[in-house]
Amino acid sequence: MEDMSEKKLNVAVVGATGAVGNQMITCLEERKFPVQSITLLASKRSQGRQLRFRGDRVTVKELTADSFRGIDIALFSAGGGTSLKYAPAAAEAGCVVVDNSSAWRMDPEVPLVVPEVNPHAVVGYKHKGIIANPNCSTIQMVVALWPIHKRYGIKRIVVSTYQAVSGTGKKAIDELFDQTRAMVNFLDCKTSVYPHRIAFNCLPHIDVFTENGYT
Repeated sequence: MEDMSEKKLNVAVVGATGAVGNQMITCLEERKFPVQSITLLASKRSQGRQLRFRGDRVTVKELTADSFRGIDIALFSAGGGTSLKYAPAAAEAGCVVVDNSSAWRMDPEVPLVVPEVNPHAVVGYKHKGIIANPNCSTIQMVVALWPIHKRYGIKRIVVSTYQAVSGTGKKAIDELFDQTRAMVNFLDCKTSVYPHRIAFNCLPHIDVFTENGYT
């Protein structure tokens, strides 16, 4: 990878209007990342919205396959289907993709990177132009387990996680809020993001079921 330590970069955030996209924008600002220009991308229905970056209003553009010309780094957090469709187009345009979805995590040609554990694996981006990261619970877990594994060796890990609705995005957060408000006011709950009511509930299912029965 080209040394970008002193270079100002053109950065795109895909899924900019979502909960995680908003946080990515905030992190770029708080960490004083060397951004030359920022491009905010989302679905057509979000086109024209304005978000703030470093005190300026930035207009959200519709995500298309041609959105990545001149972009150095694209941060993707718009769901697996979007990443599968547009990350290759971004890489083809010469952009380095950092994908936050589950789309590329199990691809043997895409490095799965947690900087505190295996930063050297980043060089594998050259295969497809894409870098993946594990999900939130895995990232924080391996950061803690890595020094233990180096010192003593870990043979097996059994993990149960309890995921917040925020992992599904802003629509899920809004649905939880609306359902909670409805329940405390003795009103009927509407479901759209999840197949069952999520307020005051726990659904034993996330992503897809695998052959061993786990999700």
